[in-house]
Amino acid sequence: METHTQPTPGLHEFAREKSGVVYTKSWVVDLLLDLVGYTTDKPLARMLLVEPSAGDGSFLLRAASRLIESCRRCETPLIEARSAILAFEIEEASAEKARRSLWALLRAHGARPGDAELLTDAWVRTGDYLLESRSLRGSAHFVVGNPPYIRLEDLPDGGSAYRSSYLTMRGRADIYVAFFEAALMQLAPEGACGFICADRWMFNQYGSELRKLVTTGFSVDTIAQMHLADAFEEKVSAYPAVTVIRKGRQGPVVVASLEAGVEGIGASNLAALLSGMAAGGSMPIKAARLDRWFRGSEPWSLIAPEKQALLRRLEAEFPSLEGTGAKVGIGVATGADKVFITTDTTIAESERLIPLALAQDVRSGGVAWSGNYLVNPWEGKRLVDLSNFPTMARHFEKHRHLLERRHVGKRNPGSWFRTIDRVDDNLLAAPKLYLPDMSGRIDPVLDEGGTYPHHNLYFIAPGLWNPKVLGGLLLSDVAQFFIEAYGVRMRGGYLRFQAQFLRRICLPFPSSLERSQELALVDAFESRDVEAANVVAAKVFELSREEISLL
Repeated sequence: METHTQPTPGLHEFAREKSGVVYTKSWVVDLLLDLVGYTTDKPLARMLLVEPSAGDGSFLLRAASRLIESCRRCETPLIEARSAILAFEIEEASAEKARRSLWALLRAHGARPGDAELLTDAWVRTGDYLLESRSLRGSAHFVVGNPPYIRLEDLPDGGSAYRSSYLTMRGRADIYVAFFEAALMQLAPEGACGFICADRWMFNQYGSELRKLVTTGFSVDTIAQMHLADAFEEKVSAYPAVTVIRKGRQGPVVVASLEAGVEGIGASNLAALLSGMAAGGSMPIKAARLDRWFRGSEPWSLIAPEKQALLRRLEAEFPSLEGTGAKVGIGVATGADKVFITTDTTIAESERLIPLALAQDVRSGGVAWSGNYLVNPWEGKRLVDLSNFPTMARHFEKHRHLLERRHVGKRNPGSWFRTIDRVDDNLLAAPKLYLPDMSGRIDPVLDEGGTYPHHNLYFIAPGLWNPKVLGGLLLSDVAQFFIEAYGVRMRGGYLRFQAQFLRRICLPFPSSLERSQELALVDAFESRDVEAANVVAAKVFELSREEISLL
């Protein structure tokens, strides 16, 4: 076993200073233990369970209870289970609390004080799981837990130690991605990883390398989204899912959504329902078995099998949105909106102010500009010389302390007054379709070329498309279907309309549409008539009646 080392300062300090810890409810712990197969009918004393982030023992204690019962059934002395559990906890205070609770549990089941102390010390390790568990590679039969959710940029050192150690840590990743990678690398053949964790990595760009890792050497067994279920001791907005992944060849996958009240079913009954696919009717669970899973790094769509078949057909027969010549993008991020966005036209020269469209400006089916301007420090691909624009220079100097503290300001001290994104002069005058970042339904709005988008607006430059024809197709249920298949639905029913999901929309080539179809789509777009758009979409996508019913 590896010797202890000091935890990396970044995560250690973050863990010590955070205001609270969110623990998993016991029914979720039992569900995960059942799904991975950590059950008392197995000789658990001869198997290794790893808990990556033990806290004060939510998973550890329930796993230990099962181990104790397994030893009783198998007539195995409990002291022989010294190597059956290894739980990591980075905070010594939490680790010590877990040890005390574990010692009391062992004593309650008849363990002698010395044996209880020996087992407790063997089972609980104070240390950084991500940096101290590498010797476990290929040895764990089970890795189970609730890994922490921390964005790498929130760590004092930017998580550099983790980025260098884990290949899946790319872009603006969350640290739980590394926990998945570490757990998967530790699995023995047919071993299982069961986490309750945010499901964002299944869809977002930062999870692409982890998805690729999973699909090239492991088998996804079960994904049960728990957005509405009462999974934690405190209310959190983590959009969690129970995910079980095994080391083995990919087989069928159970995909489920657990709704409010599901805890009343009981963990063992719920696990049986998911395994036997008997869920349905009025029960607070929706489940389906998918015979085919995804490949490479592509996003994981968790829709039902019959919808998966329609999705695959459309993707096989039609090009992507950008494949038709359109371009998807997002508006300008400034890093300091209070400095760069204004309705006061006196704070900068008129040629440095450009009309800025915000999400609130496109809620009525058209662009109703609210009078906000972007103070624009760009001229083409270069920043302007501030000495040529003294009014704007005075405005930026007034807020220099704030602008220099931004990450982009620290990285580029010589251009401290820049926005995060460069402003594209050509985009302002060009016609484009706007979509707000969060909405219940896809609802493209046409800007004829008078505003520039803010970063909470996505835009589609039409390319060879008539923008209103394209807008009509995007208004349809077919376009909505693609977003529903790949997008992330937030609480309140809102969908995230991110560029990566918009790019998944497939459409016919503009030249393949008949003139009558183009005119009908223009009319549908101008009148915001979804049903009229659906009529044309059904024809151009050659949808059967059964396929239409799936949209």
